[in-house]
Amino acid sequence: MFPAMKKNMGFSDRLVRLLVAGTVVALFFTNILTGPLAYVLLGLAAVFTLTSFVSFCPLYAPFGFSTRSRKRPS
Repeated sequence: MFPAMKKNMGFSDRLVRLLVAGTVVALFFTNILTGPLAYVLLGLAAVFTLTSFVSFCPLYAPFGFSTRSRKRPS
């Protein structure tokens, strides 16, 4: 799939993505979000959930960006 899928998402990044995804799903099922935009946002929520569980964001990789904390060498 992706060469060397190293984890590049920290805990806070993953938590925010899950909270946003949960909010979108809740708004969808309470009929606050409707129409085509609702389905686009549901797709984005699915991507946020998946990337949170695998701790890898493919958009971060090409830029070498990471929100993961670096461990200090001892």
